[in-house]
Amino acid sequence: MDRRSFLRTSAVGGTAAAASTLAAPAYAQGNRTLTLVTTWGRGLAGVHDSAQYCADAITAATDGQLTVDLKAAGELVGAFEVFDAVSAGQADMYHGVDYYFVNQHPAYQFFASLPFGMTAQELNNWYYHDGGFELHNELGQIFGLKSFLAGNTGPQSGGWFRREMNSPEDFNGLKFRMPGQGGEVLGKLGASVQNLPGGEVYQALASGAIDGTEWIGPWADEKAGFQEITKIYYTAGFHEPGPGLSLAVNLEVWESLSPAHQAVVEQVATASNNWTLAIFMKNNASALQRLQSSGVTVREFSDEIWDAFGTAATEVYQQYMGDELYKKIFDSYQASMRDSAGWIQRSEGAFSQQRNRIIGV
Repeated sequence: MDRRSFLRTSAVGGTAAAASTLAAPAYAQGNRTLTLVTTWGRGLAGVHDSAQYCADAITAATDGQLTVDLKAAGELVGAFEVFDAVSAGQADMYHGVDYYFVNQHPAYQFFASLPFGMTAQELNNWYYHDGGFELHNELGQIFGLKSFLAGNTGPQSGGWFRREMNSPEDFNGLKFRMPGQGGEVLGKLGASVQNLPGGEVYQALASGAIDGTEWIGPWADEKAGFQEITKIYYTAGFHEPGPGLSLAVNLEVWESLSPAHQAVVEQVATASNNWTLAIFMKNNASALQRLQSSGVTVREFSDEIWDAFGTAATEVYQQYMGDELYKKIFDSYQASMRDSAGWIQRSEGAFSQQRNRIIGV
């Protein structure tokens, strides 16, 4: 599927520059405004902040030569419409989580988080030093996009439930919000899975349209108010151990930027990746304490449930192995994860276990 040829012969948004016929590349001159659409409702803790960080930093670093106008979900296009809007040139860039777009290609899952996949550190290792960035852009070129990691939420929680989950059978018939291949895993256990934008989750849970939900982690979940509806919270999840957020630019817009402005966008995305992870990790511990003080009961899934998640995740992976690009990225991802995990477990993992034992964490 070659979306580039389509994009080059169709009308694109006002900021997309026409391809030059000169031998030397022609870059757009003067100040310009780039429209950034997001999958996040305005004010959603951490994730909207990450998108705003990108918009503000690009504007500041270029001294306003590139002014990024952020449109939150629903202000220009819906949360799940941002991919198509940027691919078609109706907007210039999006900030979001790429597993929302697995209907475009299942390999987008890898650049968010795979069930039983990478932690934030492992994802960065692969992305920046083991081929992940190149594979992200090989995938993006199909759709006329230049893509970057631009955030990470850290490990996400297992979710909010109206009752305790004591066995894999308890998921049968459960109406649960979980996007991407994590949701497919729960579907293998008989759950009725829904993929809802963040701004719609509270109302769905409050109305009973869903029985439970995962969102991000204690800080963002507290801000969303889920503790007002249910008090049972599973703090470790299989589905997103370190999900990346992405900044993607329409490829023709990208090619119209000067090399200096391209470098700004890339470096801002990298900075946002680190900044976003830190804001989540800094706020989660105190938020969890507040949730528990308000009566929330913290639980962990049993080994039996974890095993069922693992078996179902393997079945989900296998469904996509017939796609050549998916398998290529899967093999690269798994090899890098195993390599990183082996060292991290023997160094940081062993240290953390002993440190926490000694200081009483």
